[in-house]
Amino acid sequence: MPIIYLAPIQGTTDRIYRSLFPAYFKGVDLAVMPFIASLKKIKASHSLLIGLHPEHNTGIFSVPQIMSSRAEEFVLLANQLYDMGHKTVNLNLGCPFPMVVRKGRGAGMLCHPDRIEAFLQEALPGMRPAVSVKLRLGLKSSQEILKVIEVFNRFALAGLIIHPRTAAQMYEGEVDLDMFRQCLELSVHPVVYNGDIDSTAKYEMLAARFPTVAGWMIGRGLIGNPFLAEEIKGAPMRPDNEKTAVMRAFHDELLARYSQLLSGEAHLINKMKEIWTYMSNFFKNSEKVRKRVYKTHSLPRYLDAVRKIFDEAGLQ
Repeated sequence: MPIIYLAPIQGTTDRIYRSLFPAYFKGVDLAVMPFIASLKKIKASHSLLIGLHPEHNTGIFSVPQIMSSRAEEFVLLANQLYDMGHKTVNLNLGCPFPMVVRKGRGAGMLCHPDRIEAFLQEALPGMRPAVSVKLRLGLKSSQEILKVIEVFNRFALAGLIIHPRTAAQMYEGEVDLDMFRQCLELSVHPVVYNGDIDSTAKYEMLAARFPTVAGWMIGRGLIGNPFLAEEIKGAPMRPDNEKTAVMRAFHDELLARYSQLLSGEAHLINKMKEIWTYMSNFFKNSEKVRKRVYKTHSLPRYLDAVRKIFDEAGLQ
């Protein structure tokens, strides 16, 4: 049975989303949380840490992810998370956004294997939790990962999660499956595949090509079709009207939970729009659905638009 991860997506797969997901959808084994940036000093009472406490992250078992280019800051935060109950943390070397890359964080480190090696040499001896790494093939060239894998092989890591694109590609263009195969063959650590799994057919093609993969991470494809994980694992296909009803109930509970947490109508609507960026892919006319939601600027108009979207989907 494949092990399926929910990918970290900023603004979407937060603790509210992850806590409700398994009440409606099956098949996801664990998740990596959206990244948090390390700080020079952080008190246990800091709201950031409180939000990461396991008691506030129920539902899908979740691993915290840290964005850092400073080993001492990474160790400080990772060990505080360990004291809270997190036995593994994930190092983000995959974020492709230019603001992050310019600071030498995320995928900005991938073209500097010497910096990664120095980071791990300094950090790992003082680490209490195990460390996994999420990364891309490189900043601009997919060849960059070959030297990075050599570095990783010299350290005790819990595993690698590889998205086979460069940071320069962002989320566009083809994934480089040939280079992923090389990474899989070269790595002494377990490797999880991440990228563009949006159907059972796509998963089956990848699983046949890479039978030794340790797990499968799905982000946009799973939020757009939250039934995908259970379908990959062989669960009977649910009827379309049942899927629509479940999606509607899930949306309504998400909205209710966020309305208790967020202050102000605009804040709530913007939060839901972030989720609809991906959730709209559940519907056949996804672009039209997305536009209908994005056009709303008051809660009554938002509720009316969403009601019509689900009503129309239920009739299809």
